Amino acid sequence: MDRADRAARVRIRLEESGQVKRALAESESDAIARAAEILAEAMAGGGRVLMFGNGGSAADAQHFAAELTGRYELERPGLPALALTANSSDLTALGNDYGFERVFARLIQAQGRPGDVAVAISTSGNSPNINAGVIEARERGLRTVALIGKGGGKLAALVDLAVTVPSDSTARVQEAHIAIIHVICELVEAVLFGAEAD
Repeated sequence: MDRADRAARVRIRLEESGQVKRALAESESDAIARAAEILAEAMAGGGRVLMFGNGGSAADAQHFAAELTGRYELERPGLPALALTANSSDLTALGNDYGFERVFARLIQAQGRPGDVAVAISTSGNSPNINAGVIEARERGLRTVALIGKGGGKLAALVDLAVTVPSDSTARVQEAHIAIIHVICELVEAVLFGAEAD
């Protein structure tokens, strides 16, 4: 593959990503706005946002939490958000003692309280440990939101609100999840601190 072929592939992938985001804007804008409202309402009432995912989605959970505890665009107080994927000792101890399928359920059991929101991030919606975490969250009285792709999988039916990226490509879904996370952070700041979007 020469440089021209590589450049052509770059254009194709970027165009695909743009097409997925355009389709997402058409199908999920209301759901994304509602997700931001759920998070802002919880934090305004003293609740926390607990995020979790596997692999790249684990990194997205940490990115999401960092935008809220630090800042997105507005200088403001830190917001109560926790990525359940950030502590390797938690994950490995729980995986060893209870099995990988129970790691997020156990962390939700330890950290989740009524008034909190659990945000599950999954490209497929079919990861057993993610779904078990959501089930535990609902049993404990948390509201649940999912960022999903590939039709939503089993997870879509388990949560209070699903935001489903209209793509079957893991890479395109993950790219869209980052865009969703950024928009949610912008809206949360607007709701809680009166930030005006451009």
